[in-house]
Amino acid sequence: MSKQRNITLKDLAKELNLSISTVSRALNQHPDIKPSTVERVTTLAKQRHYSPNLFAKSFRSRKTNILGVIVPNIAHYFTSTILKGILEKAEEKGYRVIISESKNNEVKQTEMLQTMTQFGVDGVLLALARKTTSVTDVLQILNRIPLVMFDKVSDKIPCTQIVIDDKEAAFNAVEHLINIGKKRIAIIKETENSFNSEKRFAGYLKALKEHNLPIDEKIILSTEDISLTNGRRLTNILISMKNPPDAIFAITDNAAIGAIKALNKFKIKIPEQIAVVGFSNSMNSTIIQPALSTVDQPGNKIGKTAVKYLIQEIEKPNEDVSIKTVKIKTSLIIRDSSFTA
Repeated sequence: MSKQRNITLKDLAKELNLSISTVSRALNQHPDIKPSTVERVTTLAKQRHYSPNLFAKSFRSRKTNILGVIVPNIAHYFTSTILKGILEKAEEKGYRVIISESKNNEVKQTEMLQTMTQFGVDGVLLALARKTTSVTDVLQILNRIPLVMFDKVSDKIPCTQIVIDDKEAAFNAVEHLINIGKKRIAIIKETENSFNSEKRFAGYLKALKEHNLPIDEKIILSTEDISLTNGRRLTNILISMKNPPDAIFAITDNAAIGAIKALNKFKIKIPEQIAVVGFSNSMNSTIIQPALSTVDQPGNKIGKTAVKYLIQEIEKPNEDVSIKTVKIKTSLIIRDSSFTA
């Protein structure tokens, strides 16, 4: 069965014996068009299932009301909460959203940025791929259309950035462990090419220094893939030490859950012998036993805030852009993995 072609403005105009410009203005409720004509045009458009060509429309108006979003990993729970906030706020403001995934690959990220501009998006929301080594391509896009970064950002890109205060959040998590009597606190973090990880590591170091606790390189463990599997593997290393830690701070919930699984396997009491705190407040943080203490990141608010600032730049193109870093507050949720009566 052959598909019917799309109905065009020209088709509607011919059937109504009107000019194409009159039909177009009628569909846009232009005040110069008589109400009776508007009704004739809109009725026929509905009957013929007319759908406007967004690209043709954007060519005329130079605006598509479409936002491009690029994230490293769509499947990540925290990312999904950000995307929900983006979609809700964009819809509220009358914008559509195209979402793409870089898969933490810099080449793929560049391809997606180019595709977004080819589609004519009004602006881009970007969370950097973990292995981004050069920001040249991002800077080129920034010179052409509005761009706001969120979550995974870089201080080499002069644009508005929506983040949490990773350093403060990590400091609060480690200080909590210190306050419950832990003195030898290990950290499981990413290797040094992660902006977020280094901020969280800085918060960890700050907490130890402020409470006059020694910094032991042996219990500072890094991995490129900060996953449940590697959380378990690195925890096995920690508990096999002659002088094991009495607490573990993992910079993601996945790694922290891996740590709990390793401790449970060897029947190490949590939190009495070793307490655990994660970062993200993912759904799995309440499923694991004991339930995981974790930093709650308000992803929905981050997404909505990012859209708010991007649309401000899109709708006021002639105003000087005030570049800013907007830090969204986090909170520490204390559960059984670090709760002591």
